[in-house]
Amino acid sequence: MNSQPDFDARLKQARAQSGLEQDPKGSKGLPKGPWGIGFRAGVEVVSALVVGVGIGWALDRWLGTWPWLFLVFFVMGSAAGVLNVYRLFNPRSRPTVK
Repeated sequence: MNSQPDFDARLKQARAQSGLEQDPKGSKGLPKGPWGIGFRAGVEVVSALVVGVGIGWALDRWLGTWPWLFLVFFVMGSAAGVLNVYRLFNPRSRPTVK
């Protein structure tokens, strides 16, 4: 009978579509070990800050409004970095299959 391999293939496809397939990297797709998670969180914060500061500095230099846009984008970059770390540790919950 060929029904078993066909069923297994359909089951694997259904699990992958619904997000129930196990991630080979580990739980939640996070890097393994404390150094990997800490390094990724640090990179998220620093990169958001650098982008915010860069945009604020460039706009201030272009528009001659120093330091107001720099400060606004510094705060926005900081908030974006914290939000990225929050999302890293609290991913959206997947809908349950009934």
